[in-house]
Amino acid sequence: MAYNEHLAERIASVLQKKKVKHEVKNMMGGLCYMVDDKMCFGIHFDKKRQTDLLMARVGEAAYPDLLKKEGCEPMDFTGRPMKGYVFVRPEGFDMDDDLEEWLQHALDFNPQAPRSKKK
Repeated sequence: MAYNEHLAERIASVLQKKKVKHEVKNMMGGLCYMVDDKMCFGIHFDKKRQTDLLMARVGEAAYPDLLKKEGCEPMDFTGRPMKGYVFVRPEGFDMDDDLEEWLQHALDFNPQAPRSKKK
């Protein structure tokens, strides 16, 4: 199964409302939203759990507090969580206000986020 197209439409609506310039890239069967050429958030389908996840790059400072929010968990693809990144399960973004709040956390961190090194 591919990414959740309805969730992608909801994200597009928030970004349009906030007038955020961004680029969308296909990544590992999901979508990655780049802001200022930096990974900001994304959509991922977890095949093991058969559920959609919102990925948000929130930074290490906000990470511990945000993990306490409903539906939030460490972003872990390999058995080692990525610092400063979280996954949010659907119960954490099912309401539009909740989705917008998660996107805003990632957008707030984006100016401090380091850029990936170009190969």
